[in-house]
Amino acid sequence: MLLSVVIPVMNEQGNIEPLTQRIADALADIQHEIIFVDDGSSDQTVAEIEQFAKPNTRVLVLNRNYGQTTAMAAGIDAAQGELIVMLDGDMQNDPYDIPLMMEKMEAEQCDVVAGIRANRQDGFFLRKVPSRIANWLIRRTTGVHIQDYGCTLKLFKSEVAKNLGLYGELHRYIPVLAHMHGAKITQMDVRHHPRHAGVSKYGIGRTLKVASDLMLMLFMQKYAQRPMHFFGGSGIVLFLTGMLINCYLVIDKILGASIGARPLLILGVLLTITGIQLITTGFVADLIMRTYYESQNKTPYTIKKEIIV
Repeated sequence: MLLSVVIPVMNEQGNIEPLTQRIADALADIQHEIIFVDDGSSDQTVAEIEQFAKPNTRVLVLNRNYGQTTAMAAGIDAAQGELIVMLDGDMQNDPYDIPLMMEKMEAEQCDVVAGIRANRQDGFFLRKVPSRIANWLIRRTTGVHIQDYGCTLKLFKSEVAKNLGLYGELHRYIPVLAHMHGAKITQMDVRHHPRHAGVSKYGIGRTLKVASDLMLMLFMQKYAQRPMHFFGGSGIVLFLTGMLINCYLVIDKILGASIGARPLLILGVLLTITGIQLITTGFVADLIMRTYYESQNKTPYTIKKEIIV
């Protein structure tokens, strides 16, 4: 199988028939499979997939709504193709861009092709503005310069997709996860259409989730294999600062000053205790990291290929 098309769907009744037909037309000359992942739909989405599905289609029906990231992970795990492409189920992505992305991947010998929604067909204030702010913030903080992190349409080599480690709500940060695994990433403009049917599942409330996930992503990017450097470094600074304050107060006390009611005493004690807590947290986090790798015989690296001369 050359290509696996993974499509997470939730309540996409009305979109399935035109979507399956458009995929069949766009990929008529490419050996492919289609994997729909139903993420807890409450309408007739699954029934429509069963009715309108083309050959080489599989449907993974999750027992409840887990979220887009988990649905993507389930589809990737089930994919059998050498290449895996992620596609939205709302008809806003265009399947005719997939062959073009495959050509670009071949031409540039890259591992991931990320789509950029040209002439985006979404609301300005509730969708475009928050998206632009999020994209700018992610680029600035992670150093991975992808123009449109929110575009689902992405093409991966299978070995990259299956090692992303998608959990929680990290699908927006797929390029960062791929970059952490050493993948070569390129990007290209793709078409974007108005939603064909149904209602959007995105809203302004996702902004806080994006921000909290960004903090997790930054930690994973820089300290996932050395958490002690994060917790220990901060802990040592706070501990030493607290000890300096306490030593100053002890000397002041010896010289006859009253320190019992001074706010500086509370600050010194608080900084010392917080520093100790951060250092011990670093020890525990480091042990958890080592247990994660050693208990499963995992390695903290990935060998891209082996050359035998």
